[in-house]
Amino acid sequence: MDAQSRGRADEIDPADQWVLNPRTGNYELQLGDSAAQAQPRPRVGAPRRSASAPAAPTAPSPGVPKPRPGDGPPGGRRGGRSRKGGGGGGRRKKALLITSGTLAFLLVGGATAAYLYYDHLNGNLSVTDVAGAGTGGFKKDQPINILVIGTDKRSGAGNEGYGDKDSVGHADTTILFHVSKDRTNATALSIPRDLITNIPACPTKQPDGSTKTIPPVRNTRFNTSLGQEGRDAGCTMRTVKELTGIEVDHFMMADFNAVKTLSTAVGGVPVCLDKAVNDEEGSHLKLGPGEHRLEGEQALAFVRTRHGFGNNSDLDRIRIQQQFLGSMMREMKSKETLTSPKKFLSLAEAATKSLGVDSGIGSISKLTDLAGELKNIDTKNVTFTTLPVKDNPAEPEGKKATVVVEKSLADPLLQMIRGDVSLTEVEKKEQAAKEAADADAKAKQDALLQGNRAAAADVRVSVYNGGGPSGAASTTLNWLQNTKGMSKSSNQGNAPAKVGATQLEYAPNQADQARALADALGLPATALKMGTADAAAKAPMKLTLGPDFDKPGAPLGAPVPQQLPEDVQQAQADKAICAK
Repeated sequence: MDAQSRGRADEIDPADQWVLNPRTGNYELQLGDSAAQAQPRPRVGAPRRSASAPAAPTAPSPGVPKPRPGDGPPGGRRGGRSRKGGGGGGRRKKALLITSGTLAFLLVGGATAAYLYYDHLNGNLSVTDVAGAGTGGFKKDQPINILVIGTDKRSGAGNEGYGDKDSVGHADTTILFHVSKDRTNATALSIPRDLITNIPACPTKQPDGSTKTIPPVRNTRFNTSLGQEGRDAGCTMRTVKELTGIEVDHFMMADFNAVKTLSTAVGGVPVCLDKAVNDEEGSHLKLGPGEHRLEGEQALAFVRTRHGFGNNSDLDRIRIQQQFLGSMMREMKSKETLTSPKKFLSLAEAATKSLGVDSGIGSISKLTDLAGELKNIDTKNVTFTTLPVKDNPAEPEGKKATVVVEKSLADPLLQMIRGDVSLTEVEKKEQAAKEAADADAKAKQDALLQGNRAAAADVRVSVYNGGGPSGAASTTLNWLQNTKGMSKSSNQGNAPAKVGATQLEYAPNQADQARALADALGLPATALKMGTADAAAKAPMKLTLGPDFDKPGAPLGAPVPQQLPEDVQQAQADKAICAK
């Protein structure tokens, strides 16, 4: 039985599993037999005892921070007088921040609190092999893309009465969470469930270990990329990649219970309403105007309602969900949560019990590694936005039920995400400095392009595919050798890491070759990256094809925009907004 169920059975609060070690005078987390943690202490500072046997002192569990002398267990009970300044002191706070600082995103943040009792929580996770849909990992010097999926599956006690109780679990809420290469900012891109798109062929792992490929479907609702015809989360990952051009590393999936249990574990999520809501038709949400703290059933009703805000559309519900998630993130990172081991235990249980992940992050240690990459992201640097869409023109007026991508707005947004451009405005000075440096570099590169060019037969280059179309490196090699006479070029396959745009890396003594290759391919000066040291004789240059590459000889894609069109919806996670 887990810590929470033990606590319920014996009427022991999970926080009461912090036990005084008489040898050290410190409180430590004990995760053994719950019988060892029942009765109150006979005097201040004495060991706690059960009804039948003395509680044996235990060593701290692996990875559990050791409280300093005088720190009491959760709930305010202490073994000694608090020091001046109160609140547990700097060292305990620092230890807690090691975990709480990783709460960069709702589910990631809840899962990383799990190190408090690692082995137990590992058993809570639901792990899916997505048959190669994700990258299977992440690199410390590259962006991270996590697909967060909220399903409409009515599993769990009390959820049978919500709408279609027999739902197989579609992708009801989908957010692509992009974490920047430098780990300072993130973009949370919501994808409307009623978007008409194509679902590619999807290999899925079967219970017997075999792989079944589900055929592709064209012009269908995005939310059917999960659940329908046996599709798993890997199918949704593949659909998102085809839709956005962004490769997804991992997925995290949660059902209705996640909203209820997490909102309760954190002590309720503050929300603000501009007007009263009485959704008798759908979610049954009934709230007056002003501020409220929602948890459990009320929290679920808030994120599900389609008839309480805006024009009663799914797009308005997405905005409400973004506001709720932003508020929950702020609540998780609040002082009240950071200094409460009781809340940490509850969050760890709630998150892992309601969390499904791919095998690439299918353990607490892997989730903790991932969260360690996210720990420095402040909520002010997290931007929520929605893939721009418009009414489906194929549907008659008055019966609009689906949407299609609004390319004029979606293309620059997706370019910015692929190019790892932050949507926040908190780094304007850094961005200005970067732009100045880029301008200087461009001027130097332009000057370099004015020099001599090598003969085609003397150009040596290794071609890599770092995000271009499938087979781009092979196609480019054939073109260079057979059309341009650059016979000393070679195909090196996929690059070790993705690049934001096509680039040619070369040494100063290869400048004449770089100019010749740039002319042949139509590379702009900004694509040329000159090193500082000369290359060895016969060493090749390195050409990495990026997502802006279409085919050899064709102009590269437009430069990545640095600012969103005004009509693209966005909101920062640190700002509280009243729902309208």
